[in-house]
Amino acid sequence: QVQLVESGGGLVQAGGSLRLSCAASGSTFMFYDMSWYRQAPGKQRELVASISRGGRSSYSDSVKGRFTISRDNAKNTVFLQMNSLKPEDTAVYYCHVDRIILVASDYWGQGTQVTVSS
Repeated sequence: QVQLVESGGGLVQAGGSLRLSCAASGSTFMFYDMSWYRQAPGKQRELVASISRGGRSSYSDSVKGRFTISRDNAKNTVFLQMNSLKPEDTAVYYCHVDRIILVASDYWGQGTQVTVSS
């Protein structure tokens, strides 16, 4: 069983920045492929960014160039640095474990609210 705890959300003005953190349990974090998702009110959950166990990252077109996903294996933590925030980035942000040692998994955190005011 993997537990994920997100933090770092809050209220920010458009153009501002936030850094989300997701702390994971488990002694094999270095083998986790991780992602950040978000869900806005009335919308489906969408993939924002992913990072492989090897550090390779990918992004949705809507955040490319503004958000950066990273990981610190020594701290069992994955980060999402969000810059140039827009009101449309307002959502609950969730971290997710995609795979553990190449085996598909489906662990979610509780989510952290990000609100961007115009």
